[in-house]
Amino acid sequence: MNTWGFINSFGVFQTYYINSLSRPAADISWIGSMQIFLLFFIGTITGRLTDAGYFRSIFLIGTILCLLGLFMTSISTTYWQVFLAQGICMGLGNGCLFCPALATLSTYFSTKKSLVIGISAAGSATGGVVFPIMVQQLLPKIGFGWTMRSLGLIQLVCLGICNFGIKQRVPPRKSGAWIDYPSFKDVPYMLFAAGMFFNFWGLYFGFYYLGAYARSIIGVPLAESINIIIVLNAVGVVGRVIPNHLADRVFGPLNTLIPIAIIDSLLCFCWIAVSTRGGLYTWSVMYGIFAAGIQGLFPATLSSLTTDLRKAGVRMGMVFTVVSFAVLTGPPIGGVLIQKNNGGYEYAQIFAAIDLLAGTGFLLMARLARSRKLLTKM
Repeated sequence: MNTWGFINSFGVFQTYYINSLSRPAADISWIGSMQIFLLFFIGTITGRLTDAGYFRSIFLIGTILCLLGLFMTSISTTYWQVFLAQGICMGLGNGCLFCPALATLSTYFSTKKSLVIGISAAGSATGGVVFPIMVQQLLPKIGFGWTMRSLGLIQLVCLGICNFGIKQRVPPRKSGAWIDYPSFKDVPYMLFAAGMFFNFWGLYFGFYYLGAYARSIIGVPLAESINIIIVLNAVGVVGRVIPNHLADRVFGPLNTLIPIAIIDSLLCFCWIAVSTRGGLYTWSVMYGIFAAGIQGLFPATLSSLTTDLRKAGVRMGMVFTVVSFAVLTGPPIGGVLIQKNNGGYEYAQIFAAIDLLAGTGFLLMARLARSRKLLTKM
């Protein structure tokens, strides 16, 4: 809720910042992209520290950084202040929270691991609903500063519970490199990393620009554009739980992820034809479900590719670092393509769709590299 829930809500801030900071959409998207970039990029460091037994220290540091970033954002008035507070400070905080929590959770379950990770990821859908609603209701009444402090109070309570409730199960692995070099010889693992790079390169364009698209192309007011983002995030509960349940019971996480990524790519192509309110709500529901499926199955699939639980943190962190460069550059590239197209979204929508399609190709190669038996669960 406090990491991806807040990040998936950035579409609300994207729309607000374009007006309040008087900067183009491409510039504003760097704030959200930097936040996700740092969440993933420092995964190698935080993952290895988690393996070494420093989970509680890292998680506490992440909690402090997130709350500090939110408070500093609440008193920011310029683009660079917001960039430093919400983009960098909160990004570093999220990076100290996400990978350690996920790596620790994955060590508690040997069966139904995908479902467990999917349920935990469903918290991002909760945050993706709660935070936009709070912004929508509070912003006109108490202003930007106190709205952000109110969001900080929610995070304080949730993260306080997590700091006391999450404990490491696997004994610390004190020795070992920060990078697990044998993993570079693991062909399915490397192909999966490449596939997720391309998937994440295109995935977040929809989350960031849907609200702006609703206002500039469809012509809806600000309040309704926020409602559309809420719908996009709310249906993510379905996309995170059901595919992960099917992955455990029937297909396996990688087999489930591939068709979901294909559908998500097709939906980005279909977005080009959306020109009405009803069509946009329908598209938001469909994209929200399948984009959430990718988000939920990503860590579950990555966890399934790691057999040595003592290396769960570092192997997750290595892939997180790879995909960090995708999430850093994807949305800003989309913003530049919109500017080059004189405010039209077609180029950016095609860019996102092709990225997702290319990512699916690498995932398919990872599947075949692991086993050519199509009916094998994996």
